[in-house]
Parts: sequence; C-alpha cells; structure tokens
Amino acid sequence: MSMIIKVPDIGIDEAEVIEILVKPMDQINLDQGLIIVEGQKASIEIPSPYEGIVQDIYVKVGDTININSSIMSINSSELNAKNNIDKNFSKNSSSEDNKIFISSESKNNILNKENSVLVHSSPSIKRLCRKLKISINKIKGTGRKNRILKEDVLDYIKLSNKESDLFIKNNTNFTEKLKDTKLEKDKTSKNVVFLSKIQRIASNVFSRNWNEIPHVTQFKKIDITKLENFRNKINSECKSLNIKFTLLTFIIKAISISLKKFKKFNSYLHCKKDRIIIKKEINVGIAVNTKDGVVVPVLKNVDKKSLKNISEELVNLSIRSRDNKLKLNEMSKGSFTISNLGNFDVGEFTPIINSPEVAILGVSRANLEPVWKNDCFIPRLLLPISLSYDHRVINGVDGAIFIKNLNKNLIKFHRLLF
Repeated sequence: MSMIIKVPDIGIDEAEVIEILVKPMDQINLDQGLIIVEGQKASIEIPSPYEGIVQDIYVKVGDTININSSIMSINSSELNAKNNIDKNFSKNSSSEDNKIFISSESKNNILNKENSVLVHSSPSIKRLCRKLKISINKIKGTGRKNRILKEDVLDYIKLSNKESDLFIKNNTNFTEKLKDTKLEKDKTSKNVVFLSKIQRIASNVFSRNWNEIPHVTQFKKIDITKLENFRNKINSECKSLNIKFTLLTFIIKAISISLKKFKKFNSYLHCKKDRIIIKKEINVGIAVNTKDGVVVPVLKNVDKKSLKNISEELVNLSIRSRDNKLKLNEMSKGSFTISNLGNFDVGEFTPIINSPEVAILGVSRANLEPVWKNDCFIPRLLLPISLSYDHRVINGVDGAIFIKNLNKNLIKFHRLLF
C-alpha cells in the first residue's frame, strides 16, 4: 500500500530543506529521520510516521516547505514482500534446488535493515556524525531514553586520536570543550607556553587592523651619514651631563615636522568612512618590546618639544614599559606610530597600522653601502625605512611626498635643532 508522508506541525509556518536523509528504494523504520529542515532559529529532523520502502521523493535541498506539504511516498506492501524474501532466504538457503536469487539492490536493503537501529539524538548530533563519518550506532547514549548527547560524541572521539584531530579542525564550536583534554595530552609530549594577556590582546588588535585596513607600504633608504657623525659628536660632548641622543630621537622630531606639514597623516577615518578627522595634537607612539609582548607608549605634543625633552621622555617611557609601570593615559591618544627594529640586524619590513591611526613608520638597522657619486663609489650610512599607510585615506603620491620630506628633514638635520 502506497502512503504519502506530509510535513507535520513543527511549530513554524515554513522552513527550508537543508538535507535529505534517504533515497528511493531505501527501507525506513518508524520514527527514522527523513529530511532536515531549517527555520529561523533551529534545525529540525522530520521523522517517518510509517515503515516501508521509499518510492518517490517530492522535495529537494533548498525547497521551502509548509505544514502538510508532501515529502515523499512509501510502500508498506513492498516491505512485507521483502520480509517474506528474508524468511524464504533463511529457510531455503540449505537447499541448492530451492535457492532464491536476490538482486544486489534487495541484498543492500536487507543489510540496511539488519544494520538499521533507531537512535535517539538531535539533528545537529546526527549531522555532526555524518560529517565526521562516525557511525552514530557505535555511540552509547547517556541521556534520557539512551538519547545521544554532545558529551557522548566527545567521549567517543577521545578514544581515537585521528577522529579527535579531525573534529578539532572542522568543528570550532566544540574546540573549547576539548581544550582541557588536549592540553593534558600535550603536556606529556610537548612544551606548552600560554600567551600573555598583552600578547592575546595584541593578537586580536593586529588581526583586526590587518583585515580591516587596506595596507600599502613604501620603502626608502635615507642617507644619515652626516646626522650620525653629528649625533656621535654631541653625545661625546654631553656625556658628563648624562644625556644621550639616540637616532630614534631625531627620527621622532623629523616625523613631527612632516606630520605638521602633511596633516592627512595625522588623522583618522570617521566611522561613516566618508571623511577624515585631522588631529590637533601630534602624539607619536613608540612600539616597545617587553617580556610580556609589545606595548606602545605615546609621546604627547612632540612638535612642541626639544630634542633633549624627547630624549629624556623616551628613555623614561621605555624603562617603565619594560617594568610594566605604564599608565593607561600614557598608551592612548596616539596619532602616528614608529616601530623601531634598528637594534636588530633586519632589513625592511611591513609594519601593521595601529588603528584608528592611518600610518606607521618602520625603522630598520642602518648599514654602510657604496653610493655612486662623482664618478666613483663612496661609503654612505643608509637607513632603511618602511612607511605603511591606509590606502582609503592616503594614496601612493601622498606617501612618496611624505617620505621625501622626511628624508629632507633627516639629511638637513639642523632643521630639527630649532
């Protein structure tokens, strides 16, 4: 007898078919899942009210269904016929003269019947097991009426390292629940090092800035031969006064002059992304590496300070950064950032913009290089810099002009003294 299975009252007016669990000629049992539908808030598995053989399926993935919509038709008489084949096959299997030959399709249905077990679980659990290619029949349920819960799936997965790794890779919703178990396992085979609080915060900030800001980076080598000769000379003369001018001190002052002239670099993009706000103050942040991670203390109003004031404040902030004694107001309201890797033997790099700022300067180690001048090569001390900027605010020409001005300020360093 052929019967039509329709959508029962599932508590929502309409839903979308997201998965079909059976196919024509499949044998289905009472309460076996037929399709999974998804409403606005949940996925629901629609079970079969009958048992029989699937004839026709009237829906496909992506269809929208309502209450009383036809899902599929089944034939219960075919099920009875196949049950008779089962009995005849077992009764006559010892007699070669009376053997019953069964098609491969019928054999598959018989095997499906033997292996088919009514399992109580939610659609999400069944979908998860199918995705991981785990037989839900192998999982022992601990819920009411032996219902399989998420915890039961977790316990089963823990028994197999291979399935556990696949589970963690493809199912981020369960990663936290397995975290403690994985860490216990890792402690025996690996050296686990947790990120500091500063590193965790910085990680989120860097990821957001890199993903949201269209970065462009321009590179330049600046001739600082004369500047370094001058700096070394005044440091030797001021040694008795306990004053030391670093190259970064001159760079900060040179940047402040360029920011004052090219105000676009001292701005931030409005939240509506249709305008920029020019900052009145020129506050330069300096990325400082500490044992807990990178922090960025901010030197305020550097355009109004002398080289001596900048040098003293820079030393003070650097020391307190490494001692973790910075105050919150000393790490806020920056308008431009400098990342200095001059103490390390690295070439140019691409620094990540510190939002809501629109630009950042990377400083590498200066090196002696041959420069062609007056028909011969002469040794010059060249400083590699990297300027990253937000391309929504600053274009390539703006960046090139800014670097040219910074180069001019450092070559003609006497501008920084007055």
